[in-house]
Amino acid sequence: MSGHRFETGGRIDRARPIAFAFEGRAYRGFAGDTLASALLANGVRLVGRSFKLHRPRGVVTAGIEEPNAIVDVVAPGDRRPNLRATEVELCEGLAAVPVNCWPSLAFDAGAVNSLLAPFIPAGFYYKTFFWPGWRAFEPFIRRAAGLGRAAKAPVQTRFEHRFARCDVLVVGGGRAGLVAAAEAAGSGRRVIVCEQDVEPGGALLWNGRAIEGRAGPDWVRDRVQEIGAAGHATILTRTTAIGSYDHGAVGLAQRLADGGIRLWQLRAGRVILATGATERALVFPGNDRPGVMLAEAVLQYQERFAVRLARRAVVFANNDAAWETALALARRGAATTLVDVRRGMAAGDLAGLAAAGVEVLSEAEVIATHGRKALRGVTVRGADGRTRRLDCELLAVSGGFTPNLQLFTQGGGRIAYDADAATFRPNAAPPNLSVVGSAAGETAPATKAHWRVAAQGKAFVDLQNDVAVDDVSLAVQEGFVSIEHLKRYTALGMGTDQGRIGGLNGQAILAELTGRSIEAVGAIKARPPVSPVPLGAFAGRARGALFQLQRRTPLDALHRTLGATIEDYGGWLRPVCYPKPGEPEADAVRREALAVRNGAGLFDASPLGKIEVVGPDAGRFLDRIYANPMSSLAIGRARYGLMLNELGVIIDDGVAQRLAEDRFLVGATSGGAERIGAWLEEWRQCEWPELCVLVAPVTTAWGVVTVSGPTARQVLQAAGTDIDLSGEAFPNLGVRTGRVGGVDARVARVSFTGERSYEVSVPASRTETLWRALAAGGGEAAATPVGVEAWLLLRLEKGFLHV
Repeated sequence: MSGHRFETGGRIDRARPIAFAFEGRAYRGFAGDTLASALLANGVRLVGRSFKLHRPRGVVTAGIEEPNAIVDVVAPGDRRPNLRATEVELCEGLAAVPVNCWPSLAFDAGAVNSLLAPFIPAGFYYKTFFWPGWRAFEPFIRRAAGLGRAAKAPVQTRFEHRFARCDVLVVGGGRAGLVAAAEAAGSGRRVIVCEQDVEPGGALLWNGRAIEGRAGPDWVRDRVQEIGAAGHATILTRTTAIGSYDHGAVGLAQRLADGGIRLWQLRAGRVILATGATERALVFPGNDRPGVMLAEAVLQYQERFAVRLARRAVVFANNDAAWETALALARRGAATTLVDVRRGMAAGDLAGLAAAGVEVLSEAEVIATHGRKALRGVTVRGADGRTRRLDCELLAVSGGFTPNLQLFTQGGGRIAYDADAATFRPNAAPPNLSVVGSAAGETAPATKAHWRVAAQGKAFVDLQNDVAVDDVSLAVQEGFVSIEHLKRYTALGMGTDQGRIGGLNGQAILAELTGRSIEAVGAIKARPPVSPVPLGAFAGRARGALFQLQRRTPLDALHRTLGATIEDYGGWLRPVCYPKPGEPEADAVRREALAVRNGAGLFDASPLGKIEVVGPDAGRFLDRIYANPMSSLAIGRARYGLMLNELGVIIDDGVAQRLAEDRFLVGATSGGAERIGAWLEEWRQCEWPELCVLVAPVTTAWGVVTVSGPTARQVLQAAGTDIDLSGEAFPNLGVRTGRVGGVDARVARVSFTGERSYEVSVPASRTETLWRALAAGGGEAAATPVGVEAWLLLRLEKGFLHV
């Protein structure tokens, strides 16, 4: 490893070596390494294969924009697919495997696709596989699709959710972000800073620049202490803002130290975006070979991780920022050549580069790279057309910088193309959103727009999806001249990197091929999530038994002692039936249904929705909810009703009871109770706020036992009640209160079976007492426990509506 790692420098902890494995081979790195930096420090250049053509690929960047170094991290019984090696923190025993290759990374059978490239151009899947039919090809296409492999067993990764509010959210913990956060915290506001790296500071941690007379890391340390001293500010590291929404809502994905993911749903009074800018690649033949990297990433690997990337290096650029990389490489002993497409470079700059030992070739461009699975050299063409081969193991490229404005546009901001800076910049921002630092273009280096090199060979615009200049040209020929159509036809910008390093290049090439300006072509709409997030993060802990919380009735334990078969009905665990030993389920359902027809049955109706609607305008409110009027209902009476949505479609049904002049109890189906409660509250708050009415769901507060059948009256009388059950005193759809089985109860004479029925409602804690009292009768007062299936059968036999 020493041949590829400097003995000094960097922010790694050499006192803490770490063992890890990649594709089954053992390596060693240090605490503070990422998987990508550790692989580079071990001389590993080939790390992946491209999606379509399976071309050899190496590490290109040092952050979330990485298109090539995609890996699956594996552990016994667990697998985390499609992680960027640039973000995977090295830990003891880490095991990673490359994706999209078989049988191995070095010898990938899929590489035959490179030979078939002329037959599988952009959009080929829209034009082929028609004969003998799609299904003949489907198994092979699906097997080839995707990059990593999802785990077959339930993943062990910890996912959780958190909700928060703050006055100011600062996205980005670099120089601009820390300045904004310190200012906001100093004014007494609650501040949250989210930084996607393992520590705040951004490039100040490794670019060697001084700020305010102090070394970058020292300045960062002081600012972080200043923010923390405010007492009402929080800095979240390893946290990426993945989406910006209306009214200051922002989604954050935080990587936890144990590999888990915490998804934050945050609402801020003001959002300040200090998201920085991403360096662009340059488009030239052979620009995908392992050893071709972005110049800023080269600087970071060398200065932050102390990785010796090459002893011979070429820097190819169209802007001033790449000179910093050339100087840094030369200072660390690499024989360095700077190839700059521009002419007329300042004499002072040239003198500084020459003094550091950097050879400068101006008005020149790289037209080819050489080597098989790693870079061995490049061919450079000068302004006079002459070519020259330079031997090298590293080609650092820089095509300028694109501000990271994905969150800005998602939040309602508008952008405009700045020809002088050769990039898009913020143009108009909504009131609660602002952009600072390099994301606003404040520190953009002098850049010459140079989108592609005109030379023979495959020049890639999108590295992950193998989108080349030829593919963009073919799309134009076939009429796909909208930037969004181009994206979908060629897959430009549809990879995990979301087109960060090549998207603007693709837009510029489309503009050139169609004779339009870049502004006229426009930018691809960035949709959330800004950076890939495991699907499990959105589910959180709602997995397995927690995916849908299953509710139990107050009689759940009693049903089980009675031998009931329990299943889920609308989120409630309820008795299917009560089979006797050896009795088939179908027979048990038939027996229970006959018991209700011929005698009496006891049914646990506790899950039926119960929603109290209270207030002087309760009747008027319900008239607008039901298809039939409810305000005319007399006190102590019930009425069946249908609920319709705005389109006149039935969405629920049930019985409404009028308990007092200003109090109704609305019945709903067990599966729709929660939904209907929220629906009523939405209408109350949003559409009819002038009505004086309160909506209160009380489903779980009451237990309900329904006695149904020809002998239902005798069952209630045997249990003991002070309610007059005669037909004259207690007619159908009547509601009475009194005591049943020694428990205060509300009884409604409502039937869903077609037989005489009484719904007896008691406080949930007294439901078992009521059931036992009703079940204690014998002879004509005997009642049979009845499950849901028999109840549904009885209801359908009578032709009653079932929503």
